[in-house]
Order: sequence, then structure tokens, then C-alpha cells
Amino acid sequence: MALRIIFMGTPDFSVATLEALAAAGHEIVAAYTQPPRPGGRRGLDLQKSPVHLAAERLGIPVLHPLNFREAEDLDRFRAFGADVAVVVAYGLLLPEAILSGTRLGAYNGHASLLPRWRGAAPIQRAIMAGDAETGMMVMKMDKGLDTGPVALTRKVAIEPNMTAGELHDRLREIGAEAMVDAMARLEAGTLETVPQPVDGVLYAAKIDKAETRIDFSRSSVEVHNHIRGLSPFPGAWFELEVNGKAERVKVLGSELCEGAGSAGEVLDSALAIACCSGAVRLTRLQKAGGKPLDAADFLRGTPVSPGTVLA
Repeated sequence: MALRIIFMGTPDFSVATLEALAAAGHEIVAAYTQPPRPGGRRGLDLQKSPVHLAAERLGIPVLHPLNFREAEDLDRFRAFGADVAVVVAYGLLLPEAILSGTRLGAYNGHASLLPRWRGAAPIQRAIMAGDAETGMMVMKMDKGLDTGPVALTRKVAIEPNMTAGELHDRLREIGAEAMVDAMARLEAGTLETVPQPVDGVLYAAKIDKAETRIDFSRSSVEVHNHIRGLSPFPGAWFELEVNGKAERVKVLGSELCEGAGSAGEVLDSALAIACCSGAVRLTRLQKAGGKPLDAADFLRGTPVSPGTVLA
């Protein structure tokens, strides 16, 4: 028999799991997601979340409470009579009444190798820290922040030039497969969980705008990890003087290269930039209001001479 599932998620990352569970034959009785937010070119139109749109395509009822403080919201959740809640990047901390509001509890798909990188930005933080691998874990949720026992793990190597966007897409698909596997085992009564280790806990704090500016006085490895960990969003950046005016330029791709000079110094005509040790080559850039360009195309429209110092 298929499980009756309440799905809880918001961004594009969550959609693959929702679609995979539906394709596996489970009955998705409701989809909970964040409320529509202002968006569009002028920020005036209310935009439904990717999960909201996907649920509508699948004919699944959609709910988007601001929180679960109202008794009415808790009663509605329980009234679905679900076997289990599946949570993937929902964006709300869930009270115990929700975690225990289904027959079998709530299971979360989390994009790290717990207990490393609990919290909001595990994909970005893993790359920024230079981790060689990460993964998806299916965890039975408890009242803590990503502290519950782990049911399934799927590991993924982080390649040297992989960006957060590329890793996001890889984990999105692996996470969907892992959750389908976990729900099949849960339905069969064979899903087992193991408590997380007490050692190795790290928190993946939400990315702050203040930390997005590139600091070329760091090592080339640190700068490279910083760039790819923030690509494509929110994007690491530097300022470049264009026609006498400082313009912000996002860097969406980079690679390590040979070279030495003062921190931030442009070393050649192909955007090799000196760091405090070593150098990075900027391979993909985007000016404010412009579209992403490979370095050669960027330089055709915005020449950057060797000897220029980026700040």
C-alpha cells in the first residue's frame, strides 16, 4: 500500500522529491509551502513558490500558513490523517505538535553529511570550507535543528571547480532518490535510524551579504572556494572602475592558476588575479544589470589591463 504523505517544502530544490514521491505511487494528501512573496520586475506581483506551482500541476491541495501557532492550523494538519510528513527545505521550524502529527512522524531530506553543516546553507558552506565530499541524508525529525537520527545517507564528491549551483542540482536528484528509498522502507517497516555523532557538529549559517565581497588577501584556494561556494547566488563580487565609476562585478566561475603579485593584482590578459599566495583565474563574470559572460566575452566589452588592482 502507498503511504499518505504530507509534503513540506518551498524552493526548486524540493520539487524533485515531491515529484518523485508522487511518481512512486504515494498519495500526497497536501503540500505545505511558504506563502506567495512579492516578485516580478517591479517586486509588485505575488510569486508562488516552486513547490506551490508543482503541487498545483499535480493536483495536490496547497497550504501556506505563516506559522503553526494557531490551533486551526494544527487541527487542519492532523485532519489529513497522513502516515508521514516529508520535509525538504521548507523554511519554517516545525513545532513538536506537527512533528508528531502523523502516524509515523516527520522525515527531512538534508543536504549535508550530518552532524556537519546543520542549518540553512549547507551546500554553500561545504564548498566554502573546501570539503571534499558532502551528501544527502534522510533524517527523522525531532525538536532540534537538524539533530534527529539518520535513516539514509548518499555521499557525493565535491569536484575542484564545482559551484554551489552545480552541487545543488546533483544533490536535488540524489535527495529525491534517497527519500523514495526511505519511504519504501518505512512502508515495509524496515527503515532503521541511527543517532548522529556528538562530535563534528558545524552550523551552516545563512549567507550574509557582508561576506560576499571577495578578499584577494586570502589564499588562492580560499578565494576560489569562496567564489564557487556563492555561485550563482548570491554571487561573490569585487569592484572595478569603469569609465571613472566603481562598478560591482560578480564572479560566477574561477579556477586555480600559477602566478604571484600583490593581492588583487591582475596578472595577465586572461584575468589571472594574485592572492596572498597563489592566484585564481576568473572564468565567468556578470556586471550589475548584465548577463553572465565567459571571461573572454566579458573582456571584449570591459577591458581589464594587467596591473589593475581589484578591490
